[in-house]
Amino acid sequence: MRNQIRYTCFALAIAGALVAGSAIAGDPKMDPQMAEMMKKAEAAGTPGAAHKALEPLIGEWTAQVTCYSAPDAPAGVTQGTAKASWIMNGRFVQEEFTGEFMGKPFRGISLTGYDNMKQKYTTVWVDDMSTAMMKSEGEAKDGGRTITFEGRYDCAMTGRKDLPMKQVIRMISRDKHIFEMHDLSKGEHSKMMEITYTRK
Repeated sequence: MRNQIRYTCFALAIAGALVAGSAIAGDPKMDPQMAEMMKKAEAAGTPGAAHKALEPLIGEWTAQVTCYSAPDAPAGVTQGTAKASWIMNGRFVQEEFTGEFMGKPFRGISLTGYDNMKQKYTTVWVDDMSTAMMKSEGEAKDGGRTITFEGRYDCAMTGRKDLPMKQVIRMISRDKHIFEMHDLSKGEHSKMMEITYTRK
């Protein structure tokens, strides 16, 4: 309840500031310091080239999911579909994923964006088999064709908590990209999953 009140007050304060800013933006008597603050806030909230680097993710996809349980065990392969689209006026990519996990239907949603303030890519994942939000952030290389995220996660299957995680998105072409997930606590055999997305 306390968090809800805090977030509501924060949202109202931001909304009030934006309304007030809009009302006085054209006023020549506007405080120069406030005008500069508003300019900085607008710049920080405007999508740029780093957001455009996410454009290859947009579309409808078939997905081949390969899961690795142990180095000496055969990988498990399942099929899925995904749809990714821009939301919030080009600020975030929302992906809706449908597939299967452990023989059961599986659905997940991710949000991926670029935080202009942190100058880092950010992503969050939720699905219908967990009550946790998986959050991570990272950087791009190869001109934005490879984005590597790092974060922490808890493994419900083993009970192990606060494990180091790495996620990698590789833009192969306009019609193909690959997602990898690694549990860095496993050393050289860190790869847990790989998803190959092919445009429909």
